[in-house]
Amino acid sequence: MQLTEVSTTGSASDFIRVNVELNQSNPNYIRPLDKDIEEVFNPEKNKTFRFGECTRWVLYSADGKCLGRIAAFTNKKYRNKGDEFAVGGIGFFDCINDQSAADMLFDVAKHWLIQRGVEAMDGPINFGERDRWWGLVTEGFQEPLYCMNYNPPFYRELFENYGFRPFFNQICFGLNPKKKLSEKLHERHANYANPDYRCIPIDKKQFGKFAADFTYIYNKAWAGHGGLKELKKDQVLLMFKKMKPVMDERIIWFTYHKEEPVAMFINLPDLNQWFKYLNGKFSLYHKLKFLWIKKTKPCKKCTGLVFGIVPEYQGKGIDAYMIVESGKVIQWQTPYTEYEMQWIGDFNPKMLNVAASLGDTFRSRVLTTYRYLFDRTREFKRHPMVS
Repeated sequence: MQLTEVSTTGSASDFIRVNVELNQSNPNYIRPLDKDIEEVFNPEKNKTFRFGECTRWVLYSADGKCLGRIAAFTNKKYRNKGDEFAVGGIGFFDCINDQSAADMLFDVAKHWLIQRGVEAMDGPINFGERDRWWGLVTEGFQEPLYCMNYNPPFYRELFENYGFRPFFNQICFGLNPKKKLSEKLHERHANYANPDYRCIPIDKKQFGKFAADFTYIYNKAWAGHGGLKELKKDQVLLMFKKMKPVMDERIIWFTYHKEEPVAMFINLPDLNQWFKYLNGKFSLYHKLKFLWIKKTKPCKKCTGLVFGIVPEYQGKGIDAYMIVESGKVIQWQTPYTEYEMQWIGDFNPKMLNVAASLGDTFRSRVLTTYRYLFDRTREFKRHPMVS
């Protein structure tokens, strides 16, 4: 076996190709868009290069067959609660079912990170934000959501046999959006059914207002927790504009108390339900094909990106009010028959309880963020709980 660092157009193409070749026989695999992977490693597209560096390798057999791949990266901004030393990352791991091949990939990443002064590596994670390419699938191997990792079950053994240990689990919840909401939800909703409260869908014509409301709720609910940084209105407005072509106003909701934003429920159609027909490509032709697919193949699955409540209203039933109000539209006026929320860390029991209370939810899948300590005598500590 031979490791080659990606430095040419050909090896960059092989880095994409190995993922396809090793997973294409799995009926639940959806090929990611090539551009979404390539942009991670493009300094002009990925702002994380301002705070770190990355590289990647492809593993070949003697006859040139692709056997695996891995990326390694440092990021000065990457820090989890409780970290007492610098931690690097690995990601975009793929490998044949062979421990010696996996060990070669993990070893080259480890040695590269050691040379850069870090003392542990987390993976598989992203060289960028945590809402993409984060975690190894360890339970629930159905079709991945857009920009979610996908892997066969044996990857878990490859990681754990090398010495990685679970740092935290990422829990996803699903529900049937057409199923009747429970009486308990309606009872809790009744506590807020008065003129002081209102729940409304987003309006694309008022992006400025809703971007400001999103920023307010997000910063009060999450900024400073679990490595999440404060957002600015301009960032959110740009995000909304990028989402606009695929945004469904009927599944994005905001809740107000006397016109002050207190909660939000942000969902999108699962783009993978359309992108799976593009074979990873997004040229002009494929963009036109996407528009045709989007028009002729209604998406039946939507995904929850953000469910946020300002601290003053957490645990008081405002979640039930928002679910019942939005459900009047989502249940009866949209085509969605499947719903899955993006992951919540198992270190955040409060948000896990909120997700579990949203009607008849179930754990749809689990991803795991692993950690490997370079000093094997150092005490291993899981991600601390968020109070």
